[in-house]
Amino acid sequence: MEASAKHTNMRISPQKARLVVDQIRGKSVSEAFSILNFTKKRVTRDVEKILRSAVANAEQKAENLDVDDLVVSSVFVNDGPRQKRVRPAPMGRAFRYQRRTSSITVVVAAPEK
Repeated sequence: MEASAKHTNMRISPQKARLVVDQIRGKSVSEAFSILNFTKKRVTRDVEKILRSAVANAEQKAENLDVDDLVVSSVFVNDGPRQKRVRPAPMGRAFRYQRRTSSITVVVAAPEK
């Protein structure tokens, strides 16, 4: 039994978000929460929120589910739409830069018995 949660258009670059989600992939849910509590990155709050949502979705799907048995089966970060901005440059020029966004998906699964 699988349940998932997704957050789109997060204002953080996918490269920075992948540093955090790579640490919790394949771990049990309780271990993933403890890893996120002690990781000092800004995106950990959002990943923890998505993980809590995935666990709540799993509880809604099956009423006789033990939350302690859940495992983070897959976590992935995809690129979202980029916001293109212009920064003033010397001598009347303008430099373009992109603000990257990301979409994070967390899938939790209970091992089949």
